[in-house]
Amino acid sequence: MATMSDASDPSLSLRDPVGLYEDPIEVITFAEYLERVRQRPHIADLAHRRIWRMIVAEGEQGPDGRPYPFFSRELYGLDRTIQALVDQYFRPAAMGMEVRKRIVLLVGPVSGGKSTIVTLLKRGLERFTRTAEGELWAIDGCPMHEEPLHLIPDAMRPAMASRLGVVIEGDLCPWCQFQLRHSWNGQRGAVRVRRIALSERMRRGIGTYAPSDPKSQDIADLTGSLDFAAISTYGSESDPRAFRFDGELNIANRGLMEFQEMLKLDEKFLYHLLALSQEGNFKTGRYQLISADEVLIGHTNEAEFRAFSRNPRSEALLSRLLVIPVPYPLELEAEVRVYRKLLAPHLPPQFHLGERALEAAAAVAVLSRLSPDPRPGHDRLSQLEAVQQGDYDPERTRGAGFSGLDPRYIVNRLSAEIAARTDCLDGLDVLDSLWRGIAENPFVDPKQVDTWKEVMAEAKTFLDRRLEHDVLKSFARHWQQHLEDLYQNYVDHVIRWVLAARGESGGQPPADERLLGSVEARMGIPEAQRPEFREELFVRWHQARERRLSLSYLDHPGMRAALEQKLFDDLRDAVKITAQTAYPDPATLADIERAVAAMTAEGPYCPKCAARAVSHIGELLNR
Repeated sequence: MATMSDASDPSLSLRDPVGLYEDPIEVITFAEYLERVRQRPHIADLAHRRIWRMIVAEGEQGPDGRPYPFFSRELYGLDRTIQALVDQYFRPAAMGMEVRKRIVLLVGPVSGGKSTIVTLLKRGLERFTRTAEGELWAIDGCPMHEEPLHLIPDAMRPAMASRLGVVIEGDLCPWCQFQLRHSWNGQRGAVRVRRIALSERMRRGIGTYAPSDPKSQDIADLTGSLDFAAISTYGSESDPRAFRFDGELNIANRGLMEFQEMLKLDEKFLYHLLALSQEGNFKTGRYQLISADEVLIGHTNEAEFRAFSRNPRSEALLSRLLVIPVPYPLELEAEVRVYRKLLAPHLPPQFHLGERALEAAAAVAVLSRLSPDPRPGHDRLSQLEAVQQGDYDPERTRGAGFSGLDPRYIVNRLSAEIAARTDCLDGLDVLDSLWRGIAENPFVDPKQVDTWKEVMAEAKTFLDRRLEHDVLKSFARHWQQHLEDLYQNYVDHVIRWVLAARGESGGQPPADERLLGSVEARMGIPEAQRPEFREELFVRWHQARERRLSLSYLDHPGMRAALEQKLFDDLRDAVKITAQTAYPDPATLADIERAVAAMTAEGPYCPKCAARAVSHIGELLNR
């Protein structure tokens, strides 16, 4: 029988596989530490630079082109926020610029990713400080894990900093000063230095403060407190051994300090941050100013920030804030990835949650975050389509992403629908569920009901367009061949037209002007420019033929979309008749089954939701 101590089976071992509760075990003297710093100056980096190196160690751009994979692997739709946080704060702070004396404040709506950003930094520090690149040392036994270079006297620092190639800032904490005098007899070179790894669980280098009732908030939670039991032993409140250096600002030294709901802090707490951000120190107990090297980062919602910024008493702290907006995603793909990340681990076996279902939910969420504008092309749906094409026109999307439905609400509704079903959830079901959730919510402002109806109607239009595209495409048995045939037919008629215009037709049948015009209109080519476009295409065709090459519709920007639209228009009547036949014959049934099979084979559909999509689009086309 296996016991708790049985280590023969790795699966039975209780040892922490990544060492989150353990430090790398290595202790050296301060003199040896100085030699290590000379060889590897990065081990004495200040907190901002260490975090910057941690972020860029994973690359400044991912394979998908998104910035800083350290964040973007876990966060979707926040590329601009990530870019701003790293390029406007961590990069210049790592260079020692003035911005490192600012408090980062992430401002955005609930469930927008603010806490996740900070959590990624904290977990990253725990991993990074266990690597050679993130190597970190502290004076052995110090409750604030003091930088050993603080042992160097002020008069010697300029020369030592130059020799070692490092920046030396800060002073020994009261505990280390006492130990240097009484335990180490002033022998700085003999002071023990220990390799450490930061850990939130072990309260080492990562602090977190969440405000409570203002009446019960105690500044000691941030700056430490007296140990009254130890006072009787050491006889003085000013003896460092009678003080607990366990406040969040104490333990966050060398790393990161997070303030949850930061602007709910009592004013006396915020004032402590003024000196800490600007001067790198804070006051506690009966001691001198205590140095602290830590990144200060807080988060709050937009309403709290606006109220705070309007208060004249907030001016001093406002000037020390670097505000980073964290809006909701506006890209459908990013929103869909959020839902998949939260739902995928819990989907029942064999349950089908189609891409169009998640896109429908994402469309409702994103549309609710956009503000309509009466100008042409500025309605919500136009803004949605523009954003998906990468067009972040500030005039179109001003203020977007700071209100509307949050991902948690959407996931709650999707979860309820999934739990109530056994096989499939499609986009039509999703829209119905979201509307019922809004309509039945007693807390929805009656004045907003019409707005929600508009949002749902626009989401329905969006979904119908996607479904129609999929259904029409499925009815073309060989889609790519259809497109190629249509393109070659178009090119043949372009050649006829050009030759006729040059008087070289040689008795060939005339070009089909209707076909030419229908394709070119869908490409957005004005009528006056069509002759020039045909001449250019003819020249390209002639050059390709001389080189024994062939042209493809993919060679022309906009041609594929135009041909698809033309093919869709040609298919609509056939789909309308087939999908809504009251008494289908075997051939019609075969066409429907073939279409359903084609939709299923491409992935986003299961047979059930594919059949429903065909029926739904057939009904729409018959209206």
